[in-house]
Amino acid sequence: MIDGVRFKVCGLTSIVDAGFADKCGADYLGFNLHPPSPRYVSLRQYAGMAKLLPPRKKVAVTVEPTLEALGEMKAAGFDCFQVHFRPEVGLEAINAWAGVVGREELWLAPKLPPDQDVPAEWLAQAGVMMLDTFSKDKFGGTGRTGDWSKFARHRTAHPETTWLLAGGLSPENIGDALQASGARFVDVNSGVESAPGIKDLEKLERFVVALHRARSE
Repeated sequence: MIDGVRFKVCGLTSIVDAGFADKCGADYLGFNLHPPSPRYVSLRQYAGMAKLLPPRKKVAVTVEPTLEALGEMKAAGFDCFQVHFRPEVGLEAINAWAGVVGREELWLAPKLPPDQDVPAEWLAQAGVMMLDTFSKDKFGGTGRTGDWSKFARHRTAHPETTWLLAGGLSPENIGDALQASGARFVDVNSGVESAPGIKDLEKLERFVVALHRARSE
């Protein structure tokens, strides 16, 4: 946590990068288990790294998983489960996911069009609600900034919910993002990379410095 703001470094693919994130103070380490992603890590690869990873909370990032797949992720030792999904999947699926991993451990990342708000009935089903940049053909990972005012509106309307801001965050814009969104929990990925799946220590350090400066000011 940096000055009251928690942050997750996502899209990690190696022990070295996880170590970078740990040294920079990341609260959570995210691993993408969605095969189409350029940052994809299989469960087998994760298992090979697990014992050597820093003692931070580990987040499994997945897309509309089957209950069996989610159970395998839980058995692999992940602490939290970030599930990206289409709104039409519905509340029944959300409840089923929560039944496998627990409501507090479930992080919901709905693929919401710009004009659609998070349905109120979803909020009690998860420990964290992520708002990421909308893309018609991707589940996050666009590298583009999202609607910070929409995030601020949701956060104000539902202060009992833990809101996670994602989408194109970087050392250059994190200050503006915090000011515009009011976020106290952020997710950083492509903005601190030298290439997809390869984290850059210098960018990570600049991200933390910029976050600290923004909070101080």
